Amino acid sequence: MKRDTYFENKVIWITGASSGIGLEMAKQLDLLGARLILSSRNIEALNTLKTKLSSPEKHFVCALDLEKSSEFEKITQSIIEKYSKIDILINNGGISQRANAMKTSLEIDRKIMEVNYFGNIALSKCVLPYMLQSRSGQIVVVSSIAGKFGFYLRSAYSASKHALHGFYESLAMEEFNNGIRVTMVCPAKINTPISVNAINEKGTKSGIMDNNQRKGMPVSTCVKKIIRAIKHQKHEVIIGEEGVFAIKLKAFIPSLFRKLIRKQSAT
Repeated sequence: MKRDTYFENKVIWITGASSGIGLEMAKQLDLLGARLILSSRNIEALNTLKTKLSSPEKHFVCALDLEKSSEFEKITQSIIEKYSKIDILINNGGISQRANAMKTSLEIDRKIMEVNYFGNIALSKCVLPYMLQSRSGQIVVVSSIAGKFGFYLRSAYSASKHALHGFYESLAMEEFNNGIRVTMVCPAKINTPISVNAINEKGTKSGIMDNNQRKGMPVSTCVKKIIRAIKHQKHEVIIGEEGVFAIKLKAFIPSLFRKLIRKQSAT
């Protein structure tokens, strides 16, 4: 069987690489020969991950806090100095939420928007000029099925993901003729620690694994689908049959969609 060389030696920056989808992306892209920049706040976890990859010498660990966008330009410049380019930026980092809207302060709402939306687009705006210089590059945005419709206990989280779609759909049109491609990824129920790390109305971690996550698609399967979408430069990919069904139902029979979604378990 012929080896897939599409990602070989491509410089790929992954945010949120210390757990969940980001961690699995690092594992699979390493095996495909990519050169990885691994970012999150958890440097210890990133260093552990790097040592376990097949070619650790090809990869670079870089601390990144999505709430500190003032640091992004300097960090991006350091990566360009090391690799000369960034072929693909995978905006995967973020925080989820498990909190009733009326019990959640605006401070927490703003925190979620800062990390999931403003931090995300700020990093893209730092990387994009270097992609435009070479008239080539791809920005991958790991959104969520919650970016397509709201759901229980996820008001600010869902709002932040909806905002990403608006921004990147516009960016994709504006920069298409300049060689820039955007891929939006909308996972549904995936078996990751996202609910464990989700914040409650007090801004602290919930610490609880949702049944929906526990029973969800294996993260390795999810990431294989994402990598396939990146390779084919798809504009958008929905991961999970239940997500595809829900989006179609909302589009064609919205009244039935709302009736059914209200009966779903929040966790």
